[in-house]
Amino acid sequence: MASSPRRIVLATGNPGKLVEIRELLDGRDIEIVAQSEFDFLPAEESGATFLENALLKARHAAAETGLTAIADDSGLVVDALDGAPGIFSARFAGDDATDEENVAKLLKSLEGVEQRGASFRCVAVVVFPDENRQPIVGEGEWRGRIATSPCGDGGFGYDPVFFDIELGKCAAEMTAEEKNVLSHRGGAFRGLVGII
Repeated sequence: MASSPRRIVLATGNPGKLVEIRELLDGRDIEIVAQSEFDFLPAEESGATFLENALLKARHAAAETGLTAIADDSGLVVDALDGAPGIFSARFAGDDATDEENVAKLLKSLEGVEQRGASFRCVAVVVFPDENRQPIVGEGEWRGRIATSPCGDGGFGYDPVFFDIELGKCAAEMTAEEKNVLSHRGGAFRGLVGII
């Protein structure tokens, strides 16, 4: 009789991120369960870095559920904006901002700017319910530039304006397979696959 897959809680409320991470970890004997399936409030992202925020989220989810937890914190780092929006990417245009509002603010901030280099960065962590086990960390970066207007209708977040120079298209125009090969999140989670 086959054993059931191990359950791991994903500390996010972002449905796009849940789909992406399930695809990245597909084929492993694990079941990724969203923290929204449990009755607890998410951790406050009060860290000063991507790593601090990822650890806050994963430790909170592991403590609340008793399961191994994975979390990531990621964001867009724009050269001409001195690294902004960075850890504030999801709330660049305000605490309850939509993806469209964040993209609009970014494009307005870059009006007339020619140097539009940017990176998506991600830090992913695995935290175990056994507090004696050290967290495992993976990191990824995806280099590109900010387009002058949105393109494509896939992905989420800043995907419509993040232009990959090598492929010659925005992240929102890519297939899931193309994006997972290139993306910051793909890079960070590939570093964890053999350990989870």
